[in-house]
Amino acid sequence: MMPTPQLYSLVYAAAEGKTELNAFDKALLKAGVGNVNLIRVSSILPPGAEFVEKLEIPPGSLLPIAYAAFNSSEPGTLIAAAVAVGIGPESDEFGVIMEYSGCCAALEAESQVKQMVIEAFQYRGKELKEIKAVSVEHRVEKCGCVFAGIPLWYR
Repeated sequence: MMPTPQLYSLVYAAAEGKTELNAFDKALLKAGVGNVNLIRVSSILPPGAEFVEKLEIPPGSLLPIAYAAFNSSEPGTLIAAAVAVGIGPESDEFGVIMEYSGCCAALEAESQVKQMVIEAFQYRGKELKEIKAVSVEHRVEKCGCVFAGIPLWYR
């Protein structure tokens, strides 16, 4: 069983590569999560998790992360990814994370995830105090990728 993470951050990047997988890998590196093994998690921020600007994660670590990514090899296409986390008024309660990606501008992707967080809090009957969000967009040249994530880590 994995321990519950106590820290989180918001990361994002866009990149080009010779293949879509290389573009994804380069985006991960630019976002600061490229030399770890991603374990994709769903949408809950652990209770009491503390936001930090940058996480120090040893290479090869198993990293729990909620993320959105979008690849395209269609030159000229505008692609975007965004993530948001909703936080309630009490520091010891869980938060809700949402992800979105697609063929759109960053502003549209970020608007989508913020609305998804608001709705998730509403149907949970929880009060929403704050939303933290990041987004990224990229106009594809050959093979492009956008990536936005919320990595969860330990003290």
